[in-house]
Amino acid sequence: MKTIRNIALILVGLLLAVVAYGFFEPYLLDVTEEQAVVPNLPQEWEGSEIAVLGDFQIGLWGDNADTIEEAVEEIVERDPVAVLMLGDFIYHPQNETQEKVSENIEVLKPLKDANIPMYTVMGNHDFGLKEKNSKPLNEAAERMRQALKELGVKVLHNESIMLTTDDSADDTSGLYLAGVGSNWMDEDDAAKALEGIPAEAARVVMMHNPNSFKKFPADSAPFAVAGHTHGGQIRLPGMPDWSWMDLTAEEEKHTDGWIEDYGAAGNQLYVNRGIGMSTVPIRIHAKPELTMFTLASKK
Repeated sequence: MKTIRNIALILVGLLLAVVAYGFFEPYLLDVTEEQAVVPNLPQEWEGSEIAVLGDFQIGLWGDNADTIEEAVEEIVERDPVAVLMLGDFIYHPQNETQEKVSENIEVLKPLKDANIPMYTVMGNHDFGLKEKNSKPLNEAAERMRQALKELGVKVLHNESIMLTTDDSADDTSGLYLAGVGSNWMDEDDAAKALEGIPAEAARVVMMHNPNSFKKFPADSAPFAVAGHTHGGQIRLPGMPDWSWMDLTAEEEKHTDGWIEDYGAAGNQLYVNRGIGMSTVPIRIHAKPELTMFTLASKK
């Protein structure tokens, strides 16, 4: 009996240590370096950097705004050609919405001051959707959207825009960015987002929910980015399919990194782990992520 008790105490101690670490990991920002292959990429974009981050989830108890600030500082230092943000700025938009909107804008101001172009899409939490079939808070989402626009962030909703550099400002065959609406709002229209992009033009595609990726036709999204999953948030090392979010979610999950064998032929998706969290402010083996992509026309 004594041996059993000792084993039980050791197991409880290990569990408490893991949980304690889980409260610490959200502050361990992982700056991930990736190469993104973009077919027909104009020469002036070769080797350019694009920063991707999202899922701030400001408003969750114990939220880690400090980690967002650290990510922003890293971006300002590296001075990429663009910053793509993947939505879910506010965790509880029904609670103290204006305060949380202001907090988001405050942490993003250094990007504006550094004249780094910012682009985003809206996520499910921005509409107050913790569950897919709950009632959306459109007014709260509009408040966040307007504040972002006032900061100079381009909010993409089933539309595209041509990105420019100092060398490509007058080039109509440059690099395009397409962004789709919220998947949980059933507003992610891939066809509409792609309408303004010439068939052979280089493009980057952004969305909040990886499930939107399935809506893109073959060869229309050779480099796409998404968030939403928090990297599973709590998961076992070496077992990406055994995470807390995978086991509790009703929808298909694609945890993080480059997702293999998903979507139409010729399309490739990268899922960013985001900064914030859902339900509890804990991350285990799913560090918050800022992804820095170097663009290339081929591997």
